[in-house]
Amino acid sequence: MTSQTYFIADLHLSENRPDISEAFYRFINTHIIGKPVDALYILGDFFEVWVGDDYVTELASEVAKHLKAVKDGGTPVYFIHGNRDFIMREQYAKRAGMVLLNEQTVIDLYGTPTVILHGDEMCTQDIEYQKFRKKSRGWWWPKLMLAMPLWYRKKIARNAREKSKLSQADKPIEILDVVDDAVLAMFAKYNVSNMIHGHTHRPNVHTYTVGKQTLTRTVLGDWYTQGSYLVVTPQGQKLINTPFA
Repeated sequence: MTSQTYFIADLHLSENRPDISEAFYRFINTHIIGKPVDALYILGDFFEVWVGDDYVTELASEVAKHLKAVKDGGTPVYFIHGNRDFIMREQYAKRAGMVLLNEQTVIDLYGTPTVILHGDEMCTQDIEYQKFRKKSRGWWWPKLMLAMPLWYRKKIARNAREKSKLSQADKPIEILDVVDDAVLAMFAKYNVSNMIHGHTHRPNVHTYTVGKQTLTRTVLGDWYTQGSYLVVTPQGQKLINTPFA
């Protein structure tokens, strides 16, 4: 039987979008559980917002149950933080049977060294966001946030989300996309020719020619109106975007 590895990102799971969570459960049951799948990688922004592992909603519990079923079925689940869920910690990961990875991780994808990441660090034209990213990924900011009462963290998250919506509405799409120089620097940093990421919500496969080398960057789609995933086998890959019924 053919081995397969799946990649997803940017589901933005939330209580007010049950259609997305139901699509995710269908995806798990259709493509992962009981199938010859080597691994499932979740590349960030899995949840719309995450204020701490101590805030376990009914949705978070149900998602954890489905992911644990994947792991218990023999398929490891790996998670890279996004800009919405970067303070997820080991408590929830253990409950969901997930392994937390570094924000940039190189994997051996059927003989092809591949760097996987959420991708927001390559949107370097968005200077306002990059300043926040640098602060929020430091050692002190998450620690300070998680020390605050839950009600206050929820309030901060709501305010930050509203501010983000207003900020993005005023920015050209080019500002919110990755920058080629940052992409090429990422390839060079890890000395690989293959990259997979999410964040931009612009599913596509991009190629670059550097000298005699061809570099491939695959962008995963969001799940606002579709189920978007990448499936890779030893023979190749397919980026699939299936509109919700």
